[in-house]
Amino acid sequence: MSKKYYDPSDLKKFGNITEFQPEMGNKFFDWYGSVFEEGALTAREKALIALAVSHAVQCPYCIDAYTDTCMKKGADEEQMMEAVHVAAAIKGGAVLAHGVQMMNQVKEKLM
Repeated sequence: MSKKYYDPSDLKKFGNITEFQPEMGNKFFDWYGSVFEEGALTAREKALIALAVSHAVQCPYCIDAYTDTCMKKGADEEQMMEAVHVAAAIKGGAVLAHGVQMMNQVKEKLM
């Protein structure tokens, strides 16, 4: 099968997301740009956060984009992988924390 569900070339088309709804698309891009401006966090720190979140939400386009951005902002492989592990720990912890919901249900039904 030559066609992939996620086509890496589609990432270059992201700017076209305004085509069917220019007003909302442009508002998104204005906000998105503001979010990534230097502030209390550096652009490099924001890129590492974005890379970690990209993994947590499992967006292959974002992973590709923010891997590139992190490298351009001076992050090295160790820092990027550490960010990925932080995301994995948070996501894994969230799954386990929801285990309390299951435990509550079991205890309620057994009492």
